[in-house]
Amino acid sequence: MEIPVFTVDAFTNQVFKGNPAAVCLLQNELQDQVYQKIAAEMNLSETAFISRLNVTDDFGSAARFRLRWFTPKNEIVLCGHGTIASAAVLFYHKKNHNAVLTFETLSGELYVKMDGDALVMDFPQNKPTMQDPNEVKDLIKAAVGELPVQDVQYCRAISKLLIRLSDSCDSPLSRVSRAALMSLQPDPASLLHAGSDGKVKSLIVTLKGDPAAQPAYDFFSRNFAPWHGVPEDPVTGSSHTVLASYWAAELGKQKMLAYQCSSRGGELHLHIKDNNRVDIAGRAVTVLKGVLTL
Repeated sequence: MEIPVFTVDAFTNQVFKGNPAAVCLLQNELQDQVYQKIAAEMNLSETAFISRLNVTDDFGSAARFRLRWFTPKNEIVLCGHGTIASAAVLFYHKKNHNAVLTFETLSGELYVKMDGDALVMDFPQNKPTMQDPNEVKDLIKAAVGELPVQDVQYCRAISKLLIRLSDSCDSPLSRVSRAALMSLQPDPASLLHAGSDGKVKSLIVTLKGDPAAQPAYDFFSRNFAPWHGVPEDPVTGSSHTVLASYWAAELGKQKMLAYQCSSRGGELHLHIKDNNRVDIAGRAVTVLKGVLTL
């Protein structure tokens, strides 16, 4: 069996930036254990598998597909960069002519369209709720050490813990800088130990942006997911379904520009909509095309 495979850097227009995802185009469904073995072989934060809903479908003409995502360790319920990478393969390489692509996933129907040189994903909002910091104090300590924390929230829908670093303390020494966020190096084993109860599967650390800076990012973030076998995810679309909801309420804005400041880095344009959905836009560039032989 030969399976076309692509590696696409998502949320960037530069190779070796953003978040790389492997994308596999399937003529037939595979056994779950084979999906997992391929994802482990690709060894990226996610491998996306696109399959046709009907045998008569064509990757260049169909408007609806099934989409699944696997980390090297397990299947996940929502993946943004794997979705934008999948759409990039269909639009750019298979020359799909539809205005909107629909993906049937474990998180329901997701939609992607082109807007100039950007790809716009229509995702559900995943609104977080207040979390008692004392209940996750060991996890906070393992993630950010002694940095001051302003807010802690939890999103049950996708098991993400959000830690907001301080930006509003009276003393400048208590405010956390972008450089401090970027310098964090939490130990994956310590995170796993502190979060061993299964409640948290991914941890977001976020910080308010500086409106006077250029570009004027509304907020910054990083995402750690050793529970999925991913010590740090470079640019995370799923975390921004949580972050967009949180920061829209905090900033009173419907449209925001975000930057995930991992070592690779990536930029996301966010638009909160009235139907409990959020548009997440970014660019994508292909760095590899090949064939998997099974």
